Amino acid sequence: MRFPFNKTSAILALSLACAGMAHATALDQFKSFVAGTKAARGEFTQRQVKKADAGKVAAPSSGTFVFARPGKFIWTYVKPYEQLLQADGEQLYIYDKDLNQVTTKKLGDALGSSPAAILFGSNDLEKNFTLSEAGTRDGLEWLNAAPKGKDSQFEQISIGLRNGTPEAMELRDAFGQTSVLAFKKFEKNPPLTATQFKFVIPKGADVVNN
Repeated sequence: MRFPFNKTSAILALSLACAGMAHATALDQFKSFVAGTKAARGEFTQRQVKKADAGKVAAPSSGTFVFARPGKFIWTYVKPYEQLLQADGEQLYIYDKDLNQVTTKKLGDALGSSPAAILFGSNDLEKNFTLSEAGTRDGLEWLNAAPKGKDSQFEQISIGLRNGTPEAMELRDAFGQTSVLAFKKFEKNPPLTATQFKFVIPKGADVVNN
């Protein structure tokens, strides 16, 4: 016997699908996110929660991001000061508006085992990171990513997911400092233009090549 697929049935099916994703492990959710998200955009806030020398922590910052795999992204700090990190798949450009200075470096060297590689890099994450489950906290399923490379600036990166989407990242660096990123308005696979990630050096800016 076949049951009619009416509006009620559709709502029930969607609810069951969402419930299944909510109870999926962090690793399953993350692998699904990486495989199915070729591009994304949204907003972020960043705050430092621990400083190694117990000194004053940096002021919270916020901004926007957009990325397209592999290796293309625009990460824009809006507050408390304006700074732009932009990559076109080959080069990384860091623009400090106050100094009117652009620093460039090879993207491969800049990504490596960094947090950016998790969101913006290729799908072969287990090449550079050891991934492990980290339980449930604050309503999120958490995943730990430990860089395999000895030259990484970070000891551990944790990703908090809900319904297959990253909502938070915790970054612990080699100096014992911990920072937290929170994502909102996360839009998967938005329409992007072919030239969106091409960086144009601002007029009069000093350029430093690393």
